[in-house]
Amino acid sequence: MKRFVHVLFLWFTMTALGVAQSDLQPAAIVRLTKSEPITVKQYRTEVERMEKQAGRTLSVEERRQVLDVMINEKLALQAAERDKISVGDNEINQQLQEIRSALVQNTGRQPTDAEFALALRNETGLEMPAFRDQLRRQMITQKYLMSKKQSLFTAVKIPSDADILNTYTLYKTQFVRPETVRFSMIQVPFGADAKAKARELADRLIREIGSNPSKFDEAVVRGQVPNSGYQAGDGGYLPRNPEALRVVGQDFLNTAFSLKQGEVSKLLEGARGYQIIKITETYTQKALELDDVFQLGTSMTVKAYIGNTMLQERQQAVIEQATQELVTELRTGNPFQVFENNLKW
Repeated sequence: MKRFVHVLFLWFTMTALGVAQSDLQPAAIVRLTKSEPITVKQYRTEVERMEKQAGRTLSVEERRQVLDVMINEKLALQAAERDKISVGDNEINQQLQEIRSALVQNTGRQPTDAEFALALRNETGLEMPAFRDQLRRQMITQKYLMSKKQSLFTAVKIPSDADILNTYTLYKTQFVRPETVRFSMIQVPFGADAKAKARELADRLIREIGSNPSKFDEAVVRGQVPNSGYQAGDGGYLPRNPEALRVVGQDFLNTAFSLKQGEVSKLLEGARGYQIIKITETYTQKALELDDVFQLGTSMTVKAYIGNTMLQERQQAVIEQATQELVTELRTGNPFQVFENNLKW
């Protein structure tokens, strides 16, 4: 029995050692300026991350594309290091702050460090240190691309007024603002175990407010005080279209568009809480002209939107061209080796 246990333990140990050695085997070696491996473990980790994001298993061809991207990145990083192109911590921190600012616009408040790290992990599958490292690599690669293909980027032309007018004329029927309202909202959130208590508070609020807009505004102010038990503030713009219907539900949508500006709603029940709304602005459906505001709540006109979109499309086309040219140049002479037998697991 002791001998059997010893043999079994030895088998487990050797199996684990074999897996570890397999993980350390190279999937590829990049040697543009120095010999640098991409291990099987690194390759498999990246494939698994991409599969998690895609929600499916990648095909053999797609897995190979992942390895090609990893090889291209290492080639670019080695070339950038050779040409003394780098990215400092301040640049990375600035980029992180821009990402954080975008999150503030979506949530309406400044996230904590823990909330920001969680949002990044949910979006990318990476913890903060790994995300910073990935961001650094991407920024170095972009800086190197810009330095080597600057002539392509500087040749991008800003869309002329004639270009914008032609595009507007072609897609004019799509530039229609649907009937829209802006509303202020009081919401009493509830969970599965606290719905009755939330309903008591919601009933008390609707009794106090009734249909009185001034009472509603007073309740909104109280709701912005910590520990008020409910949330209150500007609800934003609500268009009457299928996308909004899927978000807010039929009862909410019907109620919002049955009210006139300044009117207060009945008590509504949403998926996450009880709600009372007041309409603050109303807009009829409108075919937008070039000088009209494209999106309510911003100052961007239809003309500016079309111009920005066209410019981004031209820049993206140049990025793809520049990237393909650079990859071809870096791969010339086959400065890498792929170990096909190590790519299967």
